[in-house]
Amino acid sequence: MILKSQVVFDLNISMPIIMAPMFLVSNETMITEAMNNGIAGCFPSLNYRNEGQLDALLKRLNAVKSSLKQGTYGVNLIVQRSNPLYQKHLEICVQNKVPFYITSLGNPKEVIEAAHAYGAKVYCDVTNITHAAKCNDYGCDGFIAVGQGAGGHAGPNPLHILVPSLKKHFPNKPVIAAGGIANGSAILAMQVLGADAVSIGTRFINSSESQVNDAYKSAIVSAQMDDIVLTEKLSGTPCTIINTPAAQKMGYTQNWLEKWLSQNKRTKKWVKMFIQIRGMKRLEKSVLPNHYQTLWCAGKSVELINDVLPCSQIIENLRKEYERAYQLLTT
Repeated sequence: MILKSQVVFDLNISMPIIMAPMFLVSNETMITEAMNNGIAGCFPSLNYRNEGQLDALLKRLNAVKSSLKQGTYGVNLIVQRSNPLYQKHLEICVQNKVPFYITSLGNPKEVIEAAHAYGAKVYCDVTNITHAAKCNDYGCDGFIAVGQGAGGHAGPNPLHILVPSLKKHFPNKPVIAAGGIANGSAILAMQVLGADAVSIGTRFINSSESQVNDAYKSAIVSAQMDDIVLTEKLSGTPCTIINTPAAQKMGYTQNWLEKWLSQNKRTKKWVKMFIQIRGMKRLEKSVLPNHYQTLWCAGKSVELINDVLPCSQIIENLRKEYERAYQLLTT
């Protein structure tokens, strides 16, 4: 028994799950496995920065999607002005009629208008009601409620407050819960709170199809919830990482000059761009095979991850855990 929702209907998926977009982690095989197993896979467009890569990938994913009864994919766009590839990537996505988008870190208006022109859905990352209200005014199709414990750019509010608050303020807008979700009972719990679906990232870093190095995967198995810390040094926005010696050396907060330059109207675009490019290079040296620096993004759900499994097995486990949790509640 799976509780249906608007997101399940809109995306034509069999489980209320989005495989979260993860910088340098999400790859074609993972997204294809998500679709083949009836859920939605999403990836950041910035994972495909070389000329022609994104366009070719989208064409292959569209071919896979067209062969399936259920399952879909989406693209995560960083809509900040500091993303130099944003406009180009949006144009490529629209040309290929991407089924849905997740927007992050900026004004989603342009993406919403472009997507709605051909019937695609847009879900906006939000961490508070103020930001959600702006996205709602622009006509978004739903919210990604990014709460405490999320991997990457986590929010400050717990999901058991954020999700019901979003439903209270925007009762007709679907909410997708993100942050600390790694098993089927957590999916059901989020639905009980009012969420239409969930976004799961860290659990899929430790999939067989994930091409991050073995040290990263081992660190997720070893880490506990208290080993996850927030740093502003990677992207300029609070980001959750595993508290390794390399993370401690890098530091967790920007110095006064970085903060001033990031807020100054004349310099903030270029400073944010520099910080993000520097952070991307640091992560590349840590995440990719044959690189063993130790700056690794992860959420607090590491507490519940003890192995590396194929994506298909992870999804099947989530399904079985969900069904067991539902049975326990209804018997």
